[in-house]
Amino acid sequence: MEILVSAPAGTSMEKVKEKIKKKAPWIIKQQSFFLSFQPKTPQRKFISGETHLYLGRQYRLQVKLGITKSVKLKGQFIEVVCPDKARAKELLWDWYLQHAHTKFSTIAEPLINQFKKHKVAPSSIVLREMPTRWGSCTPKGKIILNPELIKAPKGCIEYVIIHELCHLVHHDHTQKFLDLPTREMRDWEKWKMKLEKLLA
Repeated sequence: MEILVSAPAGTSMEKVKEKIKKKAPWIIKQQSFFLSFQPKTPQRKFISGETHLYLGRQYRLQVKLGITKSVKLKGQFIEVVCPDKARAKELLWDWYLQHAHTKFSTIAEPLINQFKKHKVAPSSIVLREMPTRWGSCTPKGKIILNPELIKAPKGCIEYVIIHELCHLVHHDHTQKFLDLPTREMRDWEKWKMKLEKLLA
């Protein structure tokens, strides 16, 4: 989130400031992109009555004691059954992870097909906990997604996947890169803002 300015030796500060002013809209747009990939999910205690998100909807957590371990969606509730209530966090996380694997693959498939016109495709899509990012793309074309995204609406997940697919076409945040998401997902800014607000 920092801005580094390189200028030839002997350049006046006025010239530097003038250049920054000209680039200001592009700089702000860049910062906005990076800001949107910083998860800010609040701490949870994993006790009954708490609200937890799944695909953009809020559910009330119900933690029940029982011999059989399970996590189920029941109406407006996420019901966690376990022999020890201290295990609720672990069980819920496993449940999120399982659903993230399934849902992300389903959401990504048509988007990957959409990008075939650019003659690109990810080598694989993997999930990895990332404290400061929603997604990333390796030089070899592997797309990495933060499993926390399963808490966001489908549009937010699509936005992150499209952002990473755009990196397969343009590897850095040049103007060409910044223009591509708009062509592939006209309302990406709406979903970016929603993601920032929802998991803030």
